[in-house]
Amino acid sequence: MFFEIFPFVFLLCSVSASGQFGDINKVLTTGASCQTAKQDKLTVCGVQASERMAQTDLTRMNRYKSIIESVSQKKGMDAAVIAGIISRESRAGSVLINGWGDNGNAFGLMQVDKRFHKISGLWNSEEHLIQGTEILIGMFQSIKRKFPTWSIEQHLKGAIAAYNAGPGNIINLDVDSRTTGKDYANDVLARAKFFKSRGY
Repeated sequence: MFFEIFPFVFLLCSVSASGQFGDINKVLTTGASCQTAKQDKLTVCGVQASERMAQTDLTRMNRYKSIIESVSQKKGMDAAVIAGIISRESRAGSVLINGWGDNGNAFGLMQVDKRFHKISGLWNSEEHLIQGTEILIGMFQSIKRKFPTWSIEQHLKGAIAAYNAGPGNIINLDVDSRTTGKDYANDVLARAKFFKSRGY
């Protein structure tokens, strides 16, 4: 009997390992603002716009899927969230010049800011994704301390917003009130849900 159910138990453990920072499917999201959607000349806004931008990035994102999943397993962060940030920050690398964006201030797929962090690894390396993910996890811990009564999913959404704006700019449950485009976490989460549906 034990040997019959063991593979199922193992599957449950492996699936839940990347959810220790919350379940993105439980996080409400309004998706991209119309301002963000205009980057791709879209005539729609919201979740639909986020999904279309993620779809545009999917082929490029798949080049990095193996290292995204490796970082997810090592750090316990949902691979889809990592992909969502990569899509929002660098469009899976397509907008970078020699690995740099933001006028030469931000590095790599996850756009780590050299003004606040010592850059680690090549722009498209697992080492870089580990650094970006560790920064995100640090934001999660900061938001958890700042808002101890929030749910784990609210902490996750706040952490994603803080990845963009810093924890000092997360002042209430409207976590995007001070993020770029006032939609960063909502857009990232909508993209993340798309990548989750594509096997991340």
